Amino acid sequence: MKIFFRFWGNSILAILISKLSFIFSAIFLPNTPGILKTQKMVSIVARTGRQFQRYNQGCRQVVGCIPYRYKTDKESSCGAPIEELEVLVVSSQKGKGMLFPKGGWEIDESIEEAATRETLEEAGVLGNVGCKLGKWSFKSKSGGTFHEGYMFPLLVKEQLDFWPEKNVRQRRWMTVAEAREACQHWWMKEALDILIQRLENGEENGDEDEAQSQ
Repeated sequence: MKIFFRFWGNSILAILISKLSFIFSAIFLPNTPGILKTQKMVSIVARTGRQFQRYNQGCRQVVGCIPYRYKTDKESSCGAPIEELEVLVVSSQKGKGMLFPKGGWEIDESIEEAATRETLEEAGVLGNVGCKLGKWSFKSKSGGTFHEGYMFPLLVKEQLDFWPEKNVRQRRWMTVAEAREACQHWWMKEALDILIQRLENGEENGDEDEAQSQ
């Protein structure tokens, strides 16, 4: 019984510290864009462990993003700029293939906050999160357990030189065709197809203020 209360006491304390860090960083940066600067301060170190992990009927809930941008360094025959869509993929920590950034959804954050955090931690980019692309159920290749995965589009506004998992992952901008070939997860490929369809139909809000390549 003592062990039980000690565990929950530590869990609640950790959540309070996380929330207070977010509040204080916003207070001491009153003249800066709150979300952008706060994320940089709070997410200096990637979260580890699964003590705050969300589950739904035994399925671990994971959230990820498809970071994208429009590259405009090409010109047509008449001299007009050509916009080319690129998406950002990262390497697996185990070095087996490429994927879009994703990770566990935790109990002290919204699903959009989890998507933004995981993208910052694994890929080192910030931007505008769009509407959810969908929900997928899949089985983990490593543990054989079932997961519930959610994916969001993220229009990249800033690419950082230093981020929490810089030393354990590689990131690479690819064309849609390259990313579809390189991505190791079928459900992420489906999410990519949904994003492309949305963009072609003009359904993503991020089209009004497009991120430029760096």
